[in-house]
Amino acid sequence: MQKEFKNIEESQVVISELMLPSHSNFNGKIHGGYILSLLDQIAFACASKHSRAYCVTASVDTVDFLKPIEIGELVTMKASVNYVGHSSMVIGIRVEAENIQSGAKKHCNSSYFTMVAKDDKGNSVAVPGLILKSDDQIRRFAKSIKRKNMKKKRVQEFHETDFSSEKYLHILEDHKAKIELNS
Repeated sequence: MQKEFKNIEESQVVISELMLPSHSNFNGKIHGGYILSLLDQIAFACASKHSRAYCVTASVDTVDFLKPIEIGELVTMKASVNYVGHSSMVIGIRVEAENIQSGAKKHCNSSYFTMVAKDDKGNSVAVPGLILKSDDQIRRFAKSIKRKNMKKKRVQEFHETDFSSEKYLHILEDHKAKIELNS
């Protein structure tokens, strides 16, 4: 029997991995694609732990690469359910890298993955709600609602069948764009 509401702490996941030369790009930093793969894995684990169902990635709303990660650093990812809808969950992930020799830590990445719980036939299934116990948890839930509403508004505003470029030409003036419309 699935719980109707769960504490956020029940679904949190933390993983740590040492960054190896095989994870690096041509510049000697850890490849962003490798970090994205780890982010998707921890988002899946957190969402599945919360929903007790198989979960799929519906969207990646934000991935902010803040600082590069070096070979030899210990990367720790912390995932929490920030928001739940009927079958969807927003998983917030914080990525920190630690220089093992000095102990210095840096915040390298923040990400928000929207995951959807599915049954064995691929149908969306209901997920438990969240019990919010702190201002921080309420802030994260509310921020997810705002992000979801802004995304919906952006999709509606820029839908190709209703879009009129004339309404937006003025905002391009200070950017590196040269307009050559075919008449």
